[in-house]
Amino acid sequence: MRRVVVTGAGGGIGAALARRFAADGASVVVSDLDAATAEAVAGEIGGLAVPADAANEDDTRRLIETAWASLGGIDLFCSNAGVLTAGDENTPDEAWQRDFSVNVLSHVYVTRHLLPRWLDQGEPKRLLVTVSAAGLLSILGSATYAVTKHGALAYAEWLRATYAHRGLIVQALCPQGVRTDMLTRGNERDSASARLLAEGALEPAEVAEVAAKAIEGESFLILPHPEVAEYYRLRATDTDRWLGGMNKIQRAFEGDRA
Repeated sequence: MRRVVVTGAGGGIGAALARRFAADGASVVVSDLDAATAEAVAGEIGGLAVPADAANEDDTRRLIETAWASLGGIDLFCSNAGVLTAGDENTPDEAWQRDFSVNVLSHVYVTRHLLPRWLDQGEPKRLLVTVSAAGLLSILGSATYAVTKHGALAYAEWLRATYAHRGLIVQALCPQGVRTDMLTRGNERDSASARLLAEGALEPAEVAEVAAKAIEGESFLILPHPEVAEYYRLRATDTDRWLGGMNKIQRAFEGDRA
């Protein structure tokens, strides 16, 4: 990929993706809500920092316009920004709305302003959506994350089914535990999911390596943790057993806290 944009690239998986593609010789636009971290990563890799709120459509439009003008086009857009809020059915509406905006609508805004430039242009274009294994399975301790990541996966599937014949290659990156600030904060709050995911967590650079290899092909699901495929199969073919296993983990965690 010669011309790449990565959102949520001030740290974690996003920064690792930016570094990996830059190392491969790509020109990279680094975007993040935090201008300082975007500038730092861009300075490190010789990229261009464009601070933007992925959950804001005007910011996303400006990001795409700036990147397009600077790079002369976009070959790969990594729609990576995400947020996790711990909570249950009592999570405030404001948090539900924020998490939906970041985890779902951000991808809608990207495609709303990129697809008119991309579709039917001859050379295929790629959209890499960072979903999380939570979009294929679920996650304990965060109702908003479980629901919105399912929404992100559903939107990515819809895009692939709708526009594949018009030159759009959509791929969904679905890691399980990754050693990022998100996982660290979860451990600090004694999150059941964070505790469970920490054991097999990968470094962001490992996830980026898997993603970089995957975009050489066209497989929709990118699974840095191969075991997720079996969990996904079990969830689909023996849903009651799978839900029972998840509830067992939840009950064990509640017992530990008692």
